[in-house]
Amino acid sequence: MDTTGSDFIAHVKQRNNGDFETHDLREHLIEVGKLASKFARNFGEDWAELAGRWHDLGKYRPAFQAYICRDSGYDPEAHISGEHNTKTAHASTGAVLAAQQGPWGRILAYLIAGHHAGLPDYEPDKAKGRGLREIIEEDRDMLQEALKQPIPDQILRFDVPTSIPPGGPACGHLWIRILFSCLVDADFLDTERFMDPEKAMVRSNSAAMWQLLECFDGFMENLKAQANDTPLNRIRSDILVQCRNTARKKPGVFTLTVPTGGGKTLSSLAFALEHAITHNKQRIIYAIPYTSIIEQTADIFRSLFAPLGEVLIEHHSNTDADQFDKEHNWSRLATENWDAPLIVTTTVQLFESLYAARTSRCRKLHNLIDSVIVIDETQLLPVEHLNPIRHVIDTLQKYYGVTFVLSTATPTGLDSQHDPFGRQLLQGIESQEIIHEAGQYYTELKRVGIELPQRFDEPSSWQEIREQLVEHESVLCVVNTRKDARALFEMMPKGSFHLSAMMCAEHRSQVIKVIRTRLKQGQPTRVISTQLIEAGVDLDFPVVYRALSGLDSIVQAAGRCNREGRPGRGRVVVFVPQSKTPSGMLTVSTQTAISVLSGFEGDLQAPETFKTYFTSLFASVKNLDKSNVLGKLQKDADYCQIQFRTAAEEFRMIDDQETVPVFVRYGEEGGQVDQWLAMLAKKPERWLLRKLQRYTVSLYRYQHAALLRRGEIEEIAPGFYAQTPAGVYHDQLGLIVEHSDGAVL
Repeated sequence: MDTTGSDFIAHVKQRNNGDFETHDLREHLIEVGKLASKFARNFGEDWAELAGRWHDLGKYRPAFQAYICRDSGYDPEAHISGEHNTKTAHASTGAVLAAQQGPWGRILAYLIAGHHAGLPDYEPDKAKGRGLREIIEEDRDMLQEALKQPIPDQILRFDVPTSIPPGGPACGHLWIRILFSCLVDADFLDTERFMDPEKAMVRSNSAAMWQLLECFDGFMENLKAQANDTPLNRIRSDILVQCRNTARKKPGVFTLTVPTGGGKTLSSLAFALEHAITHNKQRIIYAIPYTSIIEQTADIFRSLFAPLGEVLIEHHSNTDADQFDKEHNWSRLATENWDAPLIVTTTVQLFESLYAARTSRCRKLHNLIDSVIVIDETQLLPVEHLNPIRHVIDTLQKYYGVTFVLSTATPTGLDSQHDPFGRQLLQGIESQEIIHEAGQYYTELKRVGIELPQRFDEPSSWQEIREQLVEHESVLCVVNTRKDARALFEMMPKGSFHLSAMMCAEHRSQVIKVIRTRLKQGQPTRVISTQLIEAGVDLDFPVVYRALSGLDSIVQAAGRCNREGRPGRGRVVVFVPQSKTPSGMLTVSTQTAISVLSGFEGDLQAPETFKTYFTSLFASVKNLDKSNVLGKLQKDADYCQIQFRTAAEEFRMIDDQETVPVFVRYGEEGGQVDQWLAMLAKKPERWLLRKLQRYTVSLYRYQHAALLRRGEIEEIAPGFYAQTPAGVYHDQLGLIVEHSDGAVL
């Protein structure tokens, strides 16, 4: 047995030959401090360095040393004693030491106490977990046990940190969260260097930003050479030039308002690359609302940058493996930290991470610093969370070197909004428009005519809509709910297509590919879909029907009509569906659309119409921070008594608390999915969950409970559910959740 190393061990690994190697605890603490300080440069390196040195002080405790020796096999005879859970208790020891130094130490205490379990609340959280105050009071004896050991003075000595939160106490919660990110990532990376040095070396291999721009320029030159000289392509070229020119302006918040078909994706990438090189930005992040658009955008970028190899992280997941992240490094080391030049992710992943408490969600945050973030389809940001979203955009832009591009086909109304009495509804996001006289493009790129219902109080039956749809060889109909999509689809002629979230992502992708091919070949194609098809999915129908909804949704659906500007305008028909609109924001947006459109005689697609719509919408919603997240985070910020975990739980951009993900058996019978599920049942691992994320359907809890009772789904690992052979996954409708009598659950 190799006994190289100090008397105090941070980690242990076993070589292929059976010998053991130990990771010196003093060395680990020093290196984590240095790396965390590097990540926190210019805004809190003194805090991060000290947090790194103290984060694993609890590992000096004899009980923990005995545990790690015995559990790793390094010393199977090591004796473990003590009343505490020695496997996890080390995380609080440094927090207690920090808190004893004075009020300022509470900042460090949050970071250290949470570096495994996540940032705690100051008081006990809703799950009755211990708050920071309790940790500090209850774990003092563990600190005393550690301090009895010969801890090097290099570890314990300190100067009081002097950095202050950029933006003051009101922005302190984000500052602490980013410092936490620095500590967590440094801890993971230093551990990885010891446990898996080959993987650590692979991490450093990525292309430089100038290489991405060079590759992009070559791609665009080839594209230009192949493009026909049409009015649409000339407009796209003009938009691209304006994006390149504006990119040289100083960092800040920019808006890119371009109608559908104007080439926003490539033009925004041109801006981001030029701006990143001009202002030494480290990475480009695309935040996109729907998985279907992420996959489409990621495919475009992969093709574009193929000569450079792997430069892209595509980060979206319906399943989280945090509950299996223990001290064992095989699981923790797979956590993403966004250390890549180009990231494509969901809007939900980005903004929920900025209010998160969990280590896996927070780890990447320091890599947002000095970046360019493109928020695509900005009009889809949830209105009830606009104030917290605005707050982090403003803070990151002012104090952390982040440039934002708010990209949209419809003006968002995110400037300051007031009601008729002068009351401020939204503290706006100050931005510069990239496109000069953007309104002219709405006239030049107008490719459709939108027909509104004559009366908004007279719904059309599904049979009436069906009769209108079958008059067209190729038509898209977008409805508001999964239930509506199924009801209408089952009336359609054989050969029609269905798209909804009852189909897993892999299934939807396959169907969209078929639809796209048929449309390009001019084959008859009728599609019934929920709104997942609306924003950014590159499909081109001559006729689109849209169930009444918010004005932005109607125009987004219109963006799937006559995208390439064929002679003559496409036709978009808005109808009042027979079903009631779902509860929540959809009802508010629909009612707002009705109030704006009743008696409307202007241009529905004009920017002025959207300004009126969003002003009315904000006035109707009233509360643009429905869970009072900012209030909870800022209430006692001066005393650093922050409820991190509670705020994270309550900032939900998608109300998924009432849904449960279920793995479905889509594909060939007895295929790869079945094998992955069998492996998951034996040992849940993150790589398996990533493979299976494309085979997931989210069910409402009452649907989930009913299928569980009927044996159509089962729990295959704690907290993870999968479809059983008794469950029905339809090759067109996806997962079937109905009783045998046909009643939809």
